[in-house]
Amino acid sequence: MRRIEIYDTTLRDGAQGEGVSFSLRDKLVICQRLDELGVDFIEGGYPLSNEKDAEFFARVRDMQLMHARVCAFGMTRRRGLAAAEDPGMKALLASYAPVITLVGKTSAFHVDEVLRVSRDENLAMIGESVAYLVSEGRHVIYDAEHFFDGWKENPEYALQTVRAAAHAGASLVVCCDTNGGSMPEEVADLIRQVQAGCDVPVGIHCHNDCELAVANSLAAVDVGAVQIQGTINGLGERCGNADLISIIANLALKKKGYDLLQPGSLQHLTEIARFVYETANLVHRNNQPFVGPSAFAHKGGMHVHAVNRAAASYEHVCPEAVGNERRILVSELSGRSNIMALTNQPKLQEDRELMDRILAQVVALENRGYQFESAGASFDLLVKRCAGSFTPHFECIKYHVEVAGDSQDDVVTEATVKVRIGNDLRHEVAEGDGPVNALDAALRKSLLGSYPALSEMQLVDYKVRVVNSEAGTAARIRVVIESSDGHDTWGTVGVSENIIEASWKALVDAIEYKLAKDESAKSVPSVSGIDH
Repeated sequence: MRRIEIYDTTLRDGAQGEGVSFSLRDKLVICQRLDELGVDFIEGGYPLSNEKDAEFFARVRDMQLMHARVCAFGMTRRRGLAAAEDPGMKALLASYAPVITLVGKTSAFHVDEVLRVSRDENLAMIGESVAYLVSEGRHVIYDAEHFFDGWKENPEYALQTVRAAAHAGASLVVCCDTNGGSMPEEVADLIRQVQAGCDVPVGIHCHNDCELAVANSLAAVDVGAVQIQGTINGLGERCGNADLISIIANLALKKKGYDLLQPGSLQHLTEIARFVYETANLVHRNNQPFVGPSAFAHKGGMHVHAVNRAAASYEHVCPEAVGNERRILVSELSGRSNIMALTNQPKLQEDRELMDRILAQVVALENRGYQFESAGASFDLLVKRCAGSFTPHFECIKYHVEVAGDSQDDVVTEATVKVRIGNDLRHEVAEGDGPVNALDAALRKSLLGSYPALSEMQLVDYKVRVVNSEAGTAARIRVVIESSDGHDTWGTVGVSENIIEASWKALVDAIEYKLAKDESAKSVPSVSGIDH
């Protein structure tokens, strides 16, 4: 088994991605989680660039990291300045990071046109910077920027730059595909060549501008690279970095002969991927391989039928291997297999007429704009209605919403709700921050006396989507509401040309599901086994 080092640069290179911003606390908690995963190196940032990065290195020294080594990132000394006098060198040493990752120019073109120094001076900048940091007791990793483009332009000079770092004491030379334009066969070929001409181990750092960062990283490892640099979820500038999630999963599950991370780490890949998305306040990539919510989601009826018989028929690995889970979706593309997979009561599964009735209802509703993929609770209620086992807990007589503004630009929203519970009529009014909030407040006021458990329930997400945009302002609106009671979370959906009516339908379903769920918990299992 050949050990492959995992080097994470989410906190530095990943933070350069559009829309990505980490607070100091974000960086510290992500660092902790990466260490728990078993990552070998965690790059914390460039201590000279901003106060937050400098503070990160001060705070991370107090953390009890069990496995990872923290790295400070910086550039070679400035031209015409001794390494010991360079502010960047001083900041790197002042970070007290045990590992320093130093980036230098490999491309003769960049040396001539961007850095604008002589090529000999660039070699001196690399060698003297590495030697100085090593003399101060630091472990130095040298990142050869624009390595692949530079090698293709001038291989002799590119090799001189990495040799300068190696001879000065760098423990590892990392070949960077900075522009992200290399092909896997090119990466493999050049990694072989640099290994033959350089007497230290080689690593790989790829960007994803050709959608090949993962493939290029794996190609480099297959020909001898010992370290992979990348980010969680592929975050980074332009099209991002190599996604460490996919790299780790492929090395551990698809390749043979590689040792990485810590035992048991793979089962936490989905958890760490979603944790980073949430911490960075980013939308999850549903179709992300291995860890995305759609990675093991099955919608077509033929697919679901096959998966029910043998999961491997449409799944290349077991979802639990990476901490994910299988999801069965229901839509107009579904067949009886989808419905059967989502219902866990044998009597319902044996009733083919009922299965057909449920499927017909799903198809009809989806033609009107409904989707049940994120609204499992509404699907649960649909199944019960088709089975004749649903008894509503209240009846809506009418509802009314009024929005009024004044000369001070203050807006007041008021909702009135009239419902019947048994023989009892309730008529309540409430104000809110917008019509949905006001409706929710008024409905709760009318129901809490009979159903006090609703006080546990709260709306945690509200999404609106235009179904048929070609209809302009008369288009149908789909509203999906996510609710929680502290124990469970469930989604409901409503569709209408009127956004208030669509919201009302989703809100009523959310409350009905909560009440039915609580009753089922006291008596029999829920009709549906769908993941809400």
